Amino acid sequence: MNIDIRKSIISNFQDSPVEEFREAIESSIQEKEEMALPGLGVFFEVLWDASSEEEKENILNLLKKNLV
Repeated sequence: MNIDIRKSIISNFQDSPVEEFREAIESSIQEKEEMALPGLGVFFEVLWDASSEEEKENILNLLKKNLV
């Protein structure tokens, strides 16, 4: 069976309210759920693709600053 994780995640959250995104992200982080990492990666990919160059620089600086 070949599952397209990106399409599945996008399809599952496409019509979801913002709060559902927050809950999914926060619960995945709090529970340190390894299975949630691909979904968080898809969220990050969508965010990255929709960001301007300035926003990407801010994201990169935030990541760098907090990887301690």
